[in-house]
Amino acid sequence: MRCDRSIRIAFAALMAIVVGSAVGFRAAVASLNIYLRKEPVQLREPLDSIPTTLGSWRRFGPDGRMGAAMVESLGTSQYLDRHYAFEGDPAKGVLTLHVAYYTGMVDAVPHVPERCWGAAGMTMVKQPEVVRLPVNRSGWDLATGPVCPTTGERYPLVSVLDPVTRRESKVSVPLGDSDASVTVFQDPQNPERMTVGGYFFVANGRLASTPYVVRTYAFDLTNRYAYYCKVQFTLSVPRNGREVELWTERTSDMLVHLVPYLMRCLPDWPSLESPETKES
Repeated sequence: MRCDRSIRIAFAALMAIVVGSAVGFRAAVASLNIYLRKEPVQLREPLDSIPTTLGSWRRFGPDGRMGAAMVESLGTSQYLDRHYAFEGDPAKGVLTLHVAYYTGMVDAVPHVPERCWGAAGMTMVKQPEVVRLPVNRSGWDLATGPVCPTTGERYPLVSVLDPVTRRESKVSVPLGDSDASVTVFQDPQNPERMTVGGYFFVANGRLASTPYVVRTYAFDLTNRYAYYCKVQFTLSVPRNGREVELWTERTSDMLVHLVPYLMRCLPDWPSLESPETKES
């Protein structure tokens, strides 16, 4: 009986320590403004509100629609698949834009060409490389945007025209270099043409060229929210040794027109990372 009583006392003491530690840990986490669980944040506008004309690029054909199985595999129902033809003429080149939005699920593994296209039967002829997209920033406001509390940098601002009201407003542009991961594939059934796929991410107000960097930004314990958006461009060109160069030229030409409308859709991250928002 004495042994049983000592066991009960030891067990009670152990449980008290566990409960006390849990309460103390939660209190410490709260006092330090650390967020172990991320809250989702919704798009401000649907992705299909991105204009069908972006500079010299015009939509060619209807937007793509995925079946239930493909949406489940993608991991999100918030996506845009759209073909753009240069000057509206497919003979002058077609650039496929794919945008997929994720929030509140930082552990998700994005679908990227080097993983998916090989599984679909295409042959990778060139390893992924990081390419700098020369985006024209001459029209951006680099001096008056909100300041990022983490880096001390100012978010650039760019003007965007509402396609319905025709009113102009400003949206913030993500921080970071405009780098993209680019991979070249060959279809074994059509070896004279190459398919170039390149992508980058917008994650918690930052630009990232790989899924690994995305996780770094999304797992920042000081952020209450988490989101990321994959932006992918695909181009099919004749085999000529300049595949990546052509992809870079055409993607950069479209991207400068896409950025304002894309950021109009994505969350206003500077307002979400403000101290007032975190404390609310």
